[in-house]
Amino acid sequence: MTAAFEPVKVGVIGLGRFGRLHALTLSKLAEAQLVAVVGRREESVAKLQTELVGVPGWTNLDQAILESQAEAWVVACSTSEHVAVTRRLLNAGKSVLLEKPISESLSDAESLRKLVRPDSANLMLGHILLFNSEFRGLRAEAQHRGSISYIDCVRHRPATIVRDFPGENPLHAAMVHDLYSVQVLKKCVDPVRYSAQYHRTAEGAIDAALAQLQWSDGTLASFAASYLTPAGMPPRGFDRMEVFGAGWCARLLPNPRPIEVWDEQARWPMALEIRADDIGPTGMMAEELRCFCKVVRGQATVPTGARYFDALQVQRWMFKLEEAAIGT
Repeated sequence: MTAAFEPVKVGVIGLGRFGRLHALTLSKLAEAQLVAVVGRREESVAKLQTELVGVPGWTNLDQAILESQAEAWVVACSTSEHVAVTRRLLNAGKSVLLEKPISESLSDAESLRKLVRPDSANLMLGHILLFNSEFRGLRAEAQHRGSISYIDCVRHRPATIVRDFPGENPLHAAMVHDLYSVQVLKKCVDPVRYSAQYHRTAEGAIDAALAQLQWSDGTLASFAASYLTPAGMPPRGFDRMEVFGAGWCARLLPNPRPIEVWDEQARWPMALEIRADDIGPTGMMAEELRCFCKVVRGQATVPTGARYFDALQVQRWMFKLEEAAIGT
């Protein structure tokens, strides 16, 4: 950040787990000034304001746009609301950081196209893995070492999600992160083959998804995402990515982070590379939000993988994988 950098006045919409983390992180960044939080219920707004004393809150988005001084917004509300909320913000001339996916519907996601600048400078997608230190290291290795032969991605989450969030598909909510990462490693080239399978519970809920992609240069990628980890495992499950090339391979184990604590059971205090404590925000969310502020100020471009058109590409991949998985 240069000495002349003026902090960006930012608001956060959606005060669930990730929205709260965005707000706490923004409140401690030198590049940002948190000037608004917006939630569906007065209770959720009031609860967050006990942590962020003095930050104005609203339950009415239109009122918040008019009355707050926010020039940019982080949209972290439910996926079903993403397009409608983002459209209102873009029409109001605001810059937006939108948590992915854009929408549950590809056609709805594409409906924003006319409002997005060609360089996507007014709409950046929340792709925190781009800013994960391990993935950045892997990406640099891949760029240096050349072609990739095979990528294997594993992302498992707690089995309780099936009960707590009925209808949530692990392909959309978990695998999508790895699809975005592979998109970047493959330099946004579309695959030529798609296949996928679902596993369902006795009640018919999808609790695991497998997928395979192949590119015209022969590169293969496999993906596994599930809601299967039991209570004794880390609270956010675990992630693994392995990449193989000619004469080299690399493995990421970014979640949980290495630190472990034991008392009556094992605990993982750093499930993800996200810290928003009193010492100051660090990790991939802080770096993502710093990048967003620089994009708003015209000091950076939206990185590949976080552009609106990249998000549309991955949604098309997911649509084809869903079609391939129907009936499994």
